[in-house]
Amino acid sequence: MAIRRAGSFSPAVSAFVAWAEFLDQTGTPAERVRELIELGWLKPSGQSAHALLFRTSDIYRTRKLMRICDDFELPSLAGTIIVDLLDRIDDLETRLRELER
Repeated sequence: MAIRRAGSFSPAVSAFVAWAEFLDQTGTPAERVRELIELGWLKPSGQSAHALLFRTSDIYRTRKLMRICDDFELPSLAGTIIVDLLDRIDDLETRLRELER
């Protein structure tokens, strides 16, 4: 009987990151992340504060938010409005390019 060698398997890439990893990758203080959750700007999955899972796309958006708030000395609410508007502009420009083709 021949023994087959099992191939090496790596874990599947997830579209989510855990609380601690999110804080680390965004450089955002926990209090500010809680504020963004309360504002409804971040919508993590999970029940308890330390079991929350964030989408990987939230990392980019939160970094952008932190940069804008820090650069212009804005509160979180103002920064979320700006980031949302920038995302909408980007989406509209993408749609426009598709229509022009």
